[in-house]
Amino acid sequence: MVSSDGLSASPPPPQAVSAKQFGVTKPISTAGPTEADTLRTLELEKLLVEAGLYESKGEAAKREEVLHRIGQIVKDWVKQLTQLRGYTDQMVQDANALIFTFGSYRLGVHGPGADIDTLCVGPSYVNREEDFFFVLHNILAEMEEVTELQPVPDAHVPVMRFKFDGISIDLLYASVSLLVVPEDLDISDVSLLYNIDEPTVRSLNGCRVADQILKLVPNVEHFCTTLRCLKFWAKRRGVYSNVTGFLGGVNWALLVARVCQLYPNAVPSMLVSRFFRVYTQWRWPNPVMLCAIEEDELGFNVWDPRKNPRDRTHHMPIITPAYPCMNSSYNVSKSTLRVMMEQFQQGNKISEEIELNKARWCALFEPYLFFESYKNYLQVDIVAVDADDLRAWKGWVESRLRQLTLMIERDTLEMLQCHPYPHEYVDTTKQCAHSAFFMGLQRKQGEKVQGQQFDIRGTVDEFKQSIEMYNFWKPGMEIYVSHVRRRQLPSYVFPDGCKRPRPSRAVALQHNNEVSPTGSGERLLKRKNDLGGGSPPKRLSNSPQPQDSISPEIMTHRAGSASPETFDKCFSLEVVDSNKKTLSGELEPGDATNSSVVTSVASMSSSEDAGFGSMTGSCEGNTKSVEGSSIGSNTASLCEADSESLSVNGGENGNLVQSGSQEGLELNAAFGMILNPSEGVRSEGVQKAVMRLGLTSMA
Repeated sequence: MVSSDGLSASPPPPQAVSAKQFGVTKPISTAGPTEADTLRTLELEKLLVEAGLYESKGEAAKREEVLHRIGQIVKDWVKQLTQLRGYTDQMVQDANALIFTFGSYRLGVHGPGADIDTLCVGPSYVNREEDFFFVLHNILAEMEEVTELQPVPDAHVPVMRFKFDGISIDLLYASVSLLVVPEDLDISDVSLLYNIDEPTVRSLNGCRVADQILKLVPNVEHFCTTLRCLKFWAKRRGVYSNVTGFLGGVNWALLVARVCQLYPNAVPSMLVSRFFRVYTQWRWPNPVMLCAIEEDELGFNVWDPRKNPRDRTHHMPIITPAYPCMNSSYNVSKSTLRVMMEQFQQGNKISEEIELNKARWCALFEPYLFFESYKNYLQVDIVAVDADDLRAWKGWVESRLRQLTLMIERDTLEMLQCHPYPHEYVDTTKQCAHSAFFMGLQRKQGEKVQGQQFDIRGTVDEFKQSIEMYNFWKPGMEIYVSHVRRRQLPSYVFPDGCKRPRPSRAVALQHNNEVSPTGSGERLLKRKNDLGGGSPPKRLSNSPQPQDSISPEIMTHRAGSASPETFDKCFSLEVVDSNKKTLSGELEPGDATNSSVVTSVASMSSSEDAGFGSMTGSCEGNTKSVEGSSIGSNTASLCEADSESLSVNGGENGNLVQSGSQEGLELNAAFGMILNPSEGVRSEGVQKAVMRLGLTSMA
C-alpha cells in the first residue's frame, strides 16, 4: 500500500527517465524541470499541505489497524461458512479471504476523513448474494465498532458501506474460482477472471486498474502529487462527482497518468500546467488510453465503438488499462462535458499566468461561484423522517439525478443545457431530515431563438416514475422538484447563511486589482434589472460565464388560484429576451414561494410492485435508453483532430512557445487514436495534418 504522511523538506533530485516509452505514443517532451519549475513545485506542495490534504501519522496508523481488523473478520467469516457446510477440518484450517484496497487509498492520494475502497476476495463456495450481503452483514451489524451499515446489493458494482471505528469503508466482494485463496494471491493475474460473472469482474477491476496505473506512470511520486492537486482543484470547481455525470477518482487518475506519460521527466508544477494544456485541446470522443486495449479469449466485452453501439454514445471515453478494458466515464453527458471543458479552459489560462509569474497557485483553487453563474435553477429537495431513512433515500435519488440531466437534454433536443452541481445542501430549519441538490439552467450557447418554450413536464414525470421504483420506500420519503430564480435561492446555500451583497462596479474592479492575481482573467457577471430604471450593477465572478444568457420561465398560475397538483401540470420553461423587463408568464413578486411549484412523490404505494433490480442492474443500460435515440445519424461521422486548431500556447521549461512548435506537432500526434477493423483498437503517434477516428459500424 502507498501511504502519504506528508512532504519532505526538499524534493529529491530530478532523475531523467530512460528511453522506455510509457503509453501508446511517444512522449511530447522529455525535458526536465528548470529551477523556476522546481520552485513552483515547492510552492504547490506547501499549498497542498496548508490546505489539509495530507492525513496525520496517527490517522494513517488507525487506518492500517482498521484494515487489519476487517481482514481478520472476513477470515473468520469464511472459516465459519466452511465449517457449516461440512468441509474437512483441513479445509476449515486452510479457508481464507483477503482484503485488498483500491481507489485513492491504494494510489496514495487520500486525505483526512476519506473513505477506504476495499475488496474482499473469497473462495468459490462463498457467494455474494447470501453469504456476503446476509451472513457477513449480520456479523458486522452486531459489532459496536460498526455504524451506518448500508448494503447496496443491486448497484452496478455491489457494495456494502459502513463506518468501522469512525473510518468510512466501501467493501466489495469477489468470489474467485479457487477452493483456497492463497495469501500471496496476485490480483492482476488474468486467470482470476475465469468462470466469474460480470459484477465480480467489475469488483476485481478496481484493484487491477489501480495496480496498472502505478505500473504505467514514469514517476509515482510526481503522479501522486499532481493527482492530489487536480482532485483538489476539481472539488473546488464543482466537477468532481462520477454519480452526477462528472469525473470520479479513477477518471482523474487516468487523465493525470496519461499526462505523466506524455511528459515523463516533468515535475508536478509542470504536469499541472500540461494537464490543462492537453485537455483543453483534446478532441473528444477520442479516447484517453494508458495502454493498448487488450482482447482476450475469455470473451468479456471490451470498449470498442465499432462493435458495441452503446460505446458510440460515450462523450468522454477514458479507458481503464486492465482487461477487460472499459470506459470509466460513461456517466458523462454533453452538458457535464461542456462544463468540464469550460473549467479546463479556465485552469489553462491561470496555469499560463502562473508560469509567467503573473499569478500564484491560490488563484487556481478559487471556488466556483455556482449560484452566481446562472439566472435559473432546478432545486431538488429530498426529505425523510430521520437520518437513516434519508441516507438510503438520498442515495437512490442522487444516483438518478444524472438521468434527469440526460432526459432534459433529450426532450429539449439539447437546446436547454443543465449544469448539475455535485454539492449537497441541508436546510437545518426543517423538522424532518432534508437534503437538496441544484442544477443550473441555460439555453444552448450561440442559439438566438427567442420565445421558444421548453416543456419539461413530461420529463419531470418520467423522472418521478423512475424514483418511484425504489423498492425500499418508507412513509415520509418524498422528493420535490422546483424552479427557482437566482434571487429566490434559499439562504442555506450560501456559506454564511445569507446572500452576499452585490458590490458596485467600482468596488468590484478595485477588489479584482487588489486581490485577484489573474488580472483580466475573469469577466464580470451581468444581471438584468428586474425592477427597471437605471443601469444594472455588475459583480465580479471567479467563474467562467456562458456567452449567451438564458431566462427560462416556468409558466404557472398564480399561487392563490391553483393547487400544487395544478402547478405540477404547468411545469414548462420559456426562453425570452433577457433584456426585456417584463417576461411572459413570469410570476410577480410574492405570487408564489419556492415550494409552490413542485412535483412531489408523496404517495408511492406502487413502489412495492416495481422491480428494484431492473433500475439498478446497469447504469450503462439506462444510458442507452436516454442517449441512444441520437446516435443513428452519428455512427458514420468522423471525429477530426485538425493540427492547425490544436495549437499549443503553453511553455517549455518556463518559456512560452508559439503555435506550430515541435511540442505542438507532437501533441497533435498524441491525439491520433485509430480504430482499425482488422487490428482492433490501437493508437498511433503520427504527425499528419488531420487525425480521424472512424466510428462506423462494422456489422
